[in-house]
Amino acid sequence: MINTIIFDFGDVFINLDKPGVDKAFRNLGLKEWHADLDELNKRFEVGKATELEFIQGFQKHLPNASIDDIRKAWNSVLGDFPEYRLDFLQSLKGKYRLFLLSNTDKIHIDHFEHREGMSFSRDFYNCFEKIYFSYEMGMRKPDENSYKLLLNKHDLSPKRTLFIDDKKENTEAAASLGIEVWNLKVGQEDVTDLFAKKIITL
Repeated sequence: MINTIIFDFGDVFINLDKPGVDKAFRNLGLKEWHADLDELNKRFEVGKATELEFIQGFQKHLPNASIDDIRKAWNSVLGDFPEYRLDFLQSLKGKYRLFLLSNTDKIHIDHFEHREGMSFSRDFYNCFEKIYFSYEMGMRKPDENSYKLLLNKHDLSPKRTLFIDDKKENTEAAASLGIEVWNLKVGQEDVTDLFAKKIITL
């Protein structure tokens, strides 16, 4: 029986607007997403690039864009966080061990906390036994070490642990370690469908 749930953040709790961030950068003059920007993003997500280095990496392609322009465009990917999802998460607290495991960066987390407010952010964070952000961990999904760190540090049984993520490569990596998974299909499923879909039973 499942006694632990590890959640992703983006498109599980907070909605993401991926076309929106592409549009925002096109409006700044970025004609294509360069390979060096992908690599820069990965380095930033594991804390190997500073915020300034990350922004300056974009400025190489967008010399007329200010730091605030780039920060605003980058944050345009973050959509709304429906309150009903927080209510659902709070209903699980005390019934399961809850963890958050997210590939993210400091710019996005600072923006989330500022926009939603500290009261909402605190209520969200307080639901979890521990929160793991990739930029603080120094590793990102689907690196198996991300999952192993949680399993080992918190003495979790893979077969009694459920991992929920919208990216198939992330759930496949977790499943390879024996963790139960739900590859949530964005736009078709919601995290609040957890029991209705018989992913786990009460």
